[in-house]
Amino acid sequence: MANLFLKQAKQYAATRPSYPPELFEFIASKTAGRDLAWDVGTGSGQAVASLAKLYKNVVGTDTSAQQLDYAPRLPNVRYVHTPPDLPLADIHATVAPPGFVDLVTVAQAFHWLDLPRFYEQVRSVLRAPRHGRDGVLAAWCYTEPCVEGAAAVDDAFWRLYAASQPYWAPNRRMVDDRYSSVDFPFDPVDGETHTGPFEFSTERRMDLDDYLTYITSWSAYQTAKEKGIELLDEATVRVFDEAWGGDRAEVKTVRYPIFIRIGKVRPE
Repeated sequence: MANLFLKQAKQYAATRPSYPPELFEFIASKTAGRDLAWDVGTGSGQAVASLAKLYKNVVGTDTSAQQLDYAPRLPNVRYVHTPPDLPLADIHATVAPPGFVDLVTVAQAFHWLDLPRFYEQVRSVLRAPRHGRDGVLAAWCYTEPCVEGAAAVDDAFWRLYAASQPYWAPNRRMVDDRYSSVDFPFDPVDGETHTGPFEFSTERRMDLDDYLTYITSWSAYQTAKEKGIELLDEATVRVFDEAWGGDRAEVKTVRYPIFIRIGKVRPE
């Protein structure tokens, strides 16, 4: 996963959406404790700042040192650059001891994980019911954006997204599926009857250059480029320019739907 985002770390940090306060308030309302949160695949820290406002301490881990270079530095946040195959013993040494974590989050990275192995790690570090506090796992993704009042831009986007399909890793289908069919072996959190997906949304104000830079942050864009394919060739950029209205500097509201799976550790 780290290699897919190595070359576009700066674009990723600059153009990827942040997440709404309502999302984190919902998550925090489902955790019995707020001492420690572990953000897995933290990237450039899109979720960390909000978690740090709600939890006493946050650990953010990622396999890409370049992504971590762009993550916000906060007094109660610690970042750890990890190898892709970090053993459980090393997680206990660098992240948290067994049964010590109140919340594990995965923002837009769940589909890159070896899930059976990851679930074993999560169960190990989360507080279990026997500790008197149920540890919670929350994993979410945002799907394709829509531009407010600009149906022509959305049409151009979907044509480009269709053309990009050969260059996405197979895991990406989990995002297109909104994580709805993924195996998620956790119990519903208090007050809920299922583990989701629950829907939220976030917005970002962008001019056309911002919007196109977001596209260049796709792993598929980089993969295509390495194969000699320029997804944003002159003709495609011209289509977006016309759809945007001809003024590249005009700022528009771009909305991203968010879908979250959330659950608590099952009793042994």
